[in-house]
Amino acid sequence: MSRITGATAVAGVVGRPVRHSMSPILHNAWLAATGIDGVYVPFSPTAEGFPALVAGLRGASVRGLNVTLPFKEAALAAADRASERALRAGAANVLVFEADGTVRADNTDGEGMIGAFAAQAPGHDLAAAPVVVLGAGGAGRGAVGALLDAGAPEVRLVNRTLAKAEAIKDRLGGPIRVFGWDAVAEATSGAGALVNATALGLEGRDPPLAALEGLPPGAVVMDMVYKPLRTALLAQAAAAGHPTVDGLEMLIRQAVPSFEAFFGQAPPASVDVRALALAALGEAAKETVR
Repeated sequence: MSRITGATAVAGVVGRPVRHSMSPILHNAWLAATGIDGVYVPFSPTAEGFPALVAGLRGASVRGLNVTLPFKEAALAAADRASERALRAGAANVLVFEADGTVRADNTDGEGMIGAFAAQAPGHDLAAAPVVVLGAGGAGRGAVGALLDAGAPEVRLVNRTLAKAEAIKDRLGGPIRVFGWDAVAEATSGAGALVNATALGLEGRDPPLAALEGLPPGAVVMDMVYKPLRTALLAQAAAAGHPTVDGLEMLIRQAVPSFEAFFGQAPPASVDVRALALAALGEAAKETVR
């Protein structure tokens, strides 16, 4: 996008903090390649200011927002209507502002996660064995729903607060078992994949490395965190011989339907947005074949 005009379509990402987000790089690269008169920008309101931001954008002054931490649950609450997958997750990562002033919520996190598995662990069948999900926040809820839809025979949800995990089990139904952090080794026994849906590992925070101890050889390990790209969890998993899936691939895969919702067409597959994001992260030279 070389200039802003009176007809420029605006979309963006909202979070706090949001300065680490790769979403502007992805969407603006797609916009430039398609020739759409549009721009994608970051928003970072306070927790108290988030509802006011959404209210102020009604009427399609902005096409839509991707929503990241800590606003996913608040985003769903602010919407007038929501997709079934957003309702199931109890959280939204996409808000679309309609011309009539209404706000529509969606959740593409699960779609992004399944797409990332297909891209980076193409031989893995999510329906072949139980899958462990760490964390019962908005990302975890979206992951559980998507894994059930993908045919996982059992989803084992691990969370510090058992009541929060039990609420997800009651809400979604299906083959879900709940574990506390002290039982993570039991949860991973016999599992075919592990998904870290917590923010642990983000910017050097302590990752849940203990979750790897009971994981069978060959089980796939995914971390939704993408900064750093190679989290401590993924590094240790790779060292132990586990195939890995990173959060950047999930970000890209969930961004595709978001772009289409905001700008009315699919993004061009010809743009290597992963390479652009890796360069921005300073990870391009470290990328290795899994």
